[in-house]
Amino acid sequence: MKATSQNLIDSIDAAAMLREVETWCAINTGTANTDGLARQADMLAEAFSALPGDVELVEPALVTAMGADGREFEKPHGRHMVLRVRPRANRRILLTGHMDTVFPKDHAFQNLTPLANTPQGEAVLGGPGVADMKGGISVILNALKALEASSTIDGLGYDVLINSDEETGSLASSKLIEELARGKLAALTYEPSALPDGTLAHARGGTGNYSITITGKSAHAGRNPHEGRNAIVAASDLILQLKAMEHADLTVNPAKLEGGAANNVVPDHAVLRFNIRPKSTDAMKGFDSDLNALLRSIETAHDVGTHRHGGVTRPPKPVDESAQKLFDLVKECGAVLGQNIGWKSTGGVCDGNNIAACGVPVVDTMGVRGGAIHSPQEFLIVPSLKERAALSALVIGRIANGDIS
Repeated sequence: MKATSQNLIDSIDAAAMLREVETWCAINTGTANTDGLARQADMLAEAFSALPGDVELVEPALVTAMGADGREFEKPHGRHMVLRVRPRANRRILLTGHMDTVFPKDHAFQNLTPLANTPQGEAVLGGPGVADMKGGISVILNALKALEASSTIDGLGYDVLINSDEETGSLASSKLIEELARGKLAALTYEPSALPDGTLAHARGGTGNYSITITGKSAHAGRNPHEGRNAIVAASDLILQLKAMEHADLTVNPAKLEGGAANNVVPDHAVLRFNIRPKSTDAMKGFDSDLNALLRSIETAHDVGTHRHGGVTRPPKPVDESAQKLFDLVKECGAVLGQNIGWKSTGGVCDGNNIAACGVPVVDTMGVRGGAIHSPQEFLIVPSLKERAALSALVIGRIANGDIS
């Protein structure tokens, strides 16, 4: 390792990183907890103001959801933090993370707890968001602080986005992601590693969430049931036909059916919610088209009305030649640090899917090593804070030097 690289890495303060994570994780930032997200956004804006450039808190885009009554309603979201550094530079990259977690403010999992060390003797910290992904936000900040202090990326411009709604699909930030990705040379996203050993996520499938409202006609279940139009029966038929649409590149998960009435009333209302996981763009587009035809068929067969809400939120993320070059660069930098970096494809999704859909090569698991995310057993392997900050610093430095074109 060159002395300059060693000096860069030595400047990263592991203890300060851990204090940051502990402070940030003490704030509940479940996606719906707008008060907690506001506090977190203010703290992040202050922390990232240590870097050159302009920090902005951006209002979320309007997002609607479907209620159990079949009516759309607006879902509130927190503001997103954006830092823009050297926006006129010829070479620019994007770094992204999210401040929200899956744990609402009334969830029992709120506290940080030191856990037993790993078999390798590494310290472990449990808590909400330690890995997913407030640890990753600290990696972004401290890698950039080290680089700026060393003046090794003076010619590189970058944007940092920390959004408030990744855990629910980034619907309130998807346009912002698209705007910031435009024209970028490469992107790094700071989800935790795919495995506790530091393995990266490679290709990803996509995902979409749909709500279908079915409107039938009520009637007495004993006197004149033939005059009714049973929305629950129509929804049940729809569920079976949706499952029949599955194939090698597509799975469908009917997740929730709401509606119905008293036992002696033909139900005139139902809302079906389901998720799809397309492995390819063709599967994604094919399903969307086939769904419209299926809904028309259900309307005809059951004499009901239908209304669809939602759609694909994360397109599939294949790894093309330019993206693979970025993965190879990360692996090379890991080797310099004595880190064995590998990767594997996954069915999980993140903002990396949206960035890749903009034609920008992205590695989207540059965050900490940890595990059990989205559960009360979530943990962070503490030494990985500095380890991954050092990895990012070397990768970004190599991009600044022209290793990615």
